[in-house]
Amino acid sequence: MDPSVRIVRLATLKGVVEQHREHVAIDLYLLRGLSDQADLLFRIHAAELRQTQDFLLDLKSSHFGRHLKTVGVMHGLTKKPNYVPGFPDQMKLDLKTTSEPGQKPYAIVIPIRKTAEWWGLDQEKRAAMMQEHTAATLPYLASVKRKLYHSSGLDDLDFITYFETSKLEDFHSLVLSLQKLEEFRYTRRFGTPTILGTMKSLDEVVELLAQ
Repeated sequence: MDPSVRIVRLATLKGVVEQHREHVAIDLYLLRGLSDQADLLFRIHAAELRQTQDFLLDLKSSHFGRHLKTVGVMHGLTKKPNYVPGFPDQMKLDLKTTSEPGQKPYAIVIPIRKTAEWWGLDQEKRAAMMQEHTAATLPYLASVKRKLYHSSGLDDLDFITYFETSKLEDFHSLVLSLQKLEEFRYTRRFGTPTILGTMKSLDEVVELLAQ
């Protein structure tokens, strides 16, 4: 496509994002060069799922959106921690560790599905394993920011795990630590896909796609 035409069509991306800013928070990530699955990732937060749907419908019908092919969608919601209230006081204090200052340019998304045996365990057994899980994450709280989304019933997943970091070696060590735990044996799906990208502003995405 002629660069001038591409720029005009990319302007419609900015227009749709700005139109929906009041109701949805939209983060963009560049996957091109790091992933063979997609070029862009949109992470969208909204108070109501239909607000996300409205944004995506407007995006797909825009002049820019007509050139987009959706390769995957994952739905999840945020909840208050299920297990943290029962953790020891020192662990609760450790969980308040703040992230290291500076930009965390890398984002990793890993979908997870647990086995039926996991959901059949009693609450105390799961809580004990999640306390062990949490203890393994403590050394990495400062360098790896994370967020958990609950997907059971909304998607063919149980959880979507989202991470930001500037130190991929720390993230690698974190995952290895978690895979050694008893709780991991109840994991039926880990990744597939695992998504790796870099965080970009809307203007940066427009500039890169205009080249």
